[in-house]
Amino acid sequence: MVKLMVAVLALALTVMSASVKAQMYDPRYPVCMHVYGLQTGERMDCDFTTIAQCQASASARGATCDINPYFVRTPNVVRAPRPWRR
Repeated sequence: MVKLMVAVLALALTVMSASVKAQMYDPRYPVCMHVYGLQTGERMDCDFTTIAQCQASASARGATCDINPYFVRTPNVVRAPRPWRR
């Protein structure tokens, strides 16, 4: 009986963990579109560089544009010019 309960519990945990979706925020883009939908589900599309670009994609659908809380701004690296070679 104990083995059956352990097996049922293990199966239940496996099924529940398979249905959990990770929220994807791409840290390379500063703007995310939060899409709402019954058939496709709720999701975050973080592939926009400006709010205007996101709003153009979000128009006429159930979506809003948000600032990406995980955006990592890369520092502007100025490289020294290469020495001229003959």
